[in-house]
Amino acid sequence: MSDRVVPPGAEGLRRAVEILRADSVVAFPTETVYGLGANAFSKQAISEIYRLKNRPSWNPLIVHVATIGAARDLAAEWPAGADALAGAFWPGPLTLVVRRAAHLAGVGADNDTIAIRIPAHPVALRLLEASGLPLAAPSANRSESISPTTAEHVIRSLPDVPLVLDGGPCSWGIESTVLDLTTAVPTLLRPGALPLRALRDVTGAIALRDTETADGTARPSPGMSRRHYAPRAKTLLLRDLSDADRSGLPAPTAILTYEGAPVPSYGETVEVLSGNPREYAADLYAALHRLDDAGAGTILIQEPPEAEDWLAVRDRLSRAAA
Repeated sequence: MSDRVVPPGAEGLRRAVEILRADSVVAFPTETVYGLGANAFSKQAISEIYRLKNRPSWNPLIVHVATIGAARDLAAEWPAGADALAGAFWPGPLTLVVRRAAHLAGVGADNDTIAIRIPAHPVALRLLEASGLPLAAPSANRSESISPTTAEHVIRSLPDVPLVLDGGPCSWGIESTVLDLTTAVPTLLRPGALPLRALRDVTGAIALRDTETADGTARPSPGMSRRHYAPRAKTLLLRDLSDADRSGLPAPTAILTYEGAPVPSYGETVEVLSGNPREYAADLYAALHRLDDAGAGTILIQEPPEAEDWLAVRDRLSRAAA
């Protein structure tokens, strides 16, 4: 692997902090996926994130901080609900959207909001503490492609990244849940690693968006684009894999399914993930990377159950197949 992939010890952190303070970017692990971090207060550093990822300018970034106090400093309003959620789930895979502090005009979405979280990964927290910076950090991959859950995924997708802190595979393997606290009832903007059931125990009711956000329009959170998290291979999401019309599909064909679902007899490569939604999510991106790396021309994916616990997985698969 590249000599730009380094262990997250004292020397690796020293190099990472030096790069961040020079207004460049560093990839680092979180409990969800690897992030491409930059000083959230530096326009130059933020522009480097967008350039490396080829990310559209209308897609905002999540800001990572080390403490709840640091999160409050970025907000114009910090509702009681934010304190309750932060106390229950931070550090962890929950992003809160709140009103942005007026003096931070260059940070956040194109409206007056900012998305913030405290990651639950020791390397991410050490980097935040050592740098003393809030770090804007989308997933460390080319825009629309599969999110990275290992350092190797990062280097393959972003070969020009200056440095990757290698913290091993990400434990959750799927992005954070994003909750908008600027609405009368907290609104789910992106389903993710933290299930709705756990959030409702703290917030009560949670509203779901009833319309998709069109690409090219402002939005308060990442992860809302029609196509996202997508393999290079043509990807089809099917209620029944046996119904697939394989004529004209790029070969070879690979299958992604889960334990307990029927597996057709065709398919040169078959990935069978767990029938548990959290375990499935933890290996989903790694499985898609493996199928792409194996040279699949088409990936046929068995649609997961419609139960709420599968909401985040279904969201990622529908966008991957868009």
